[in-house]
Amino acid sequence: MLLMMQPLTASFFLVYTLCGISDMLDGAIARKTANVSKTGAILDSVADMVFIAVALFVFIPVIPLATPVLYSIIAIALIRLTTLWVGFIKHRAFAGLHTYANKAAGLVLFCFPYLYRISGATGTVYGILAITGLSAFEELAITNISPSLNRDVKSIFTSRL
Repeated sequence: MLLMMQPLTASFFLVYTLCGISDMLDGAIARKTANVSKTGAILDSVADMVFIAVALFVFIPVIPLATPVLYSIIAIALIRLTTLWVGFIKHRAFAGLHTYANKAAGLVLFCFPYLYRISGATGTVYGILAITGLSAFEELAITNISPSLNRDVKSIFTSRL
C-alpha cells in the first residue's frame, strides 16, 4: 500500500504509522498471550526486511542523498545479505537475530520520515547509517562466530560464543 502513496503526505504518514505500530505490537501480543513461535519470529524478521525495503524504495527517489550516503546504504545492505548467506550456510536457516542493536536500527529506520520532516536529511541520515551499520556488523559477527543459531541473542557482549 505504501508503494502506491505519495511519500511524506498526511495519508502516507497515517498508513506508515499504522504499519509501524502493527509491527511493534505483534511480538508483544504474542508474548502476552503465550503464542510465541519460531515461525512467528521468522515471519517478523521477514516482515521487517520487507518494510525496510519498501521504505528505501519509497524514500531514496524523493530525498536528496549524497553519493557516499547511497554507497553506505548499499554497503549495509550487502552486509545484511552476507549475514543471511552465512546464516543459511552455517545453520541451514534464516538467521534474523533479535539483538538490541537490530531493534535500535529498526526503530531509527522507522523514525526516519518523521525526523526528516522535522530536521532534514543530513544529520538524520548519518545518525541512522551509524546505528544500522553497527547493527549489521554485530549481526554478521554473531552469526559468523556462534556455534548454534540463537535468534533471541541480545548482543555480541551477552552471547555465549
